[in-house]
Amino acid sequence: MTDFEYIVKQVKKFHFTKWDDGELRKCVDMLPNLSRQELTSLYYSKWVKEDWKFRDAVFNALFADKVGKREERIKNLDTDALIEEFKDKKSGNVALIRKEMRERYKANKDFDRSKIATAFNASIKMDQQWVKSQVRKERYGDSGNNYQWKKTSWK
Repeated sequence: MTDFEYIVKQVKKFHFTKWDDGELRKCVDMLPNLSRQELTSLYYSKWVKEDWKFRDAVFNALFADKVGKREERIKNLDTDALIEEFKDKKSGNVALIRKEMRERYKANKDFDRSKIATAFNASIKMDQQWVKSQVRKERYGDSGNNYQWKKTSWK
């Protein structure tokens, strides 16, 4: 019995019951031995359709060379390129880019910060609120409720 046949047998068995952790681990460890065609047929199999743990493992085996590359590419982009890709809402990377831009905003005190704020202010309401909260934190401290009232002298 080949690895593929063994995995299919186990997948069918555990389709109706909960996976045994030992068997799941054994099947996941066998995945790198399978061909791309076998991995693809497993991924699209009706037996794996609702099994998110195993399906994710098959996906990671299928795209092992690409997993993590997208995040690395986004971290290496300069801020202007990052903002341009953020504006393209169909790129499929908006959530990752938003996270990277927020990290850069918090870590940065120079001109990039204003570019990021401008991009967020031109974006959705959630991004606008985030920028407002960051500005508020800078002015009044982390809690946002510690307003520092200055005494003014009236003459």
